[in-house]
Amino acid sequence: MRYLVRARVKPGCEGALLKAIEDGTLGEGSIAEGEYLRNIAAARLCQDQTARWAEVCYCPTPLEEERPYWEQYFELTQVQDAHDRRRCRDQTGEEPWACSDCNCTDRLEAKLETLGKPFLESLRGELVNLQSRHQSPARRRPRLVRMTRRRGADFLGNLLAFIASAF
Repeated sequence: MRYLVRARVKPGCEGALLKAIEDGTLGEGSIAEGEYLRNIAAARLCQDQTARWAEVCYCPTPLEEERPYWEQYFELTQVQDAHDRRRCRDQTGEEPWACSDCNCTDRLEAKLETLGKPFLESLRGELVNLQSRHQSPARRRPRLVRMTRRRGADFLGNLLAFIASAF
């Protein structure tokens, strides 16, 4: 069966998720190991800040195998059938394992490509923004240098003035 998955990255997990993606370890140990990277590559970040992708799963319960791997990094907000189960050749028994080569969600996946922005690109951009916000103390250093040069006073006095102005 194929599912439409909606998920939000858990706060603070962005860096670990990107590392797992880039290392190729996302989903490592799962029977569906390669599927995780394919899903992330196709995922889109929508306006409501959910990542969305279509995923193949053969478990009797949707994402039963994949859920623990996804939930390391994501809050799964919605998992729903991506198409009518009555027409799924795997579900009806007409063709076991049919979902791996099925085109039943081609239209859905084409529509997803038009939504939002590529998730992976957005994740990388978010991490760059987070890193630049955490580097704000480094921007203060030139101010200290300017203070010591401008005032010509002793270094310790300027250092104390700088520390006091920072707090």
